[in-house]
Amino acid sequence: MILASGSPRRQQLLTELGLSFEIVLRPVEERIPEGKSPSEIAEHLAWYKSEAYRDLIDAHIVITSDTIVSLNSELLEKPVDRPDAIRMLQALSGNVNEVISGVCLRYQEKMVCFHASTKVRFRKLEPKEIEYYVDTYKPYDKAGAYGIQEWIGMVGISQIEGDYYNVVGLPVGMLWAEMKAAQFFEG
Repeated sequence: MILASGSPRRQQLLTELGLSFEIVLRPVEERIPEGKSPSEIAEHLAWYKSEAYRDLIDAHIVITSDTIVSLNSELLEKPVDRPDAIRMLQALSGNVNEVISGVCLRYQEKMVCFHASTKVRFRKLEPKEIEYYVDTYKPYDKAGAYGIQEWIGMVGISQIEGDYYNVVGLPVGMLWAEMKAAQFFEG
């Protein structure tokens, strides 16, 4: 099995799921398609990433994924710097956002793409809380500039509706079910 992701959170989740895998990274330029819903965008990005690994699917199950954050139909990608992260967290403060992970599984002739969606409600955050989080945790590798498993999730998130692990970065329960349903393995 190959995990085509450098995300330490995805790696940890697959390890905790008990799956043996290796990490193979290839540069893929992410292009967000126009005119698609957030769930279609997440699935498209996961599929698009999987295209870079077509040469490996005869011998390996390849897992690709992409997680996006949507707030009032605006996509919040990974912040480019401190001011961008602060801007995103200010926008999330007191609001509900949607975290969508697209996942694509490929093995030989089989391909399954799916997505999970979770609604996350933030309480109203104080500016000093936002600055503390950004300066301490540097969430520049996270869509929406936050990690639910970090300090901001403990103090700032008041409610989630859906899969917690999806917000961490990979809907592992759904991944397991899809792998079984597609008979990638027997488990």
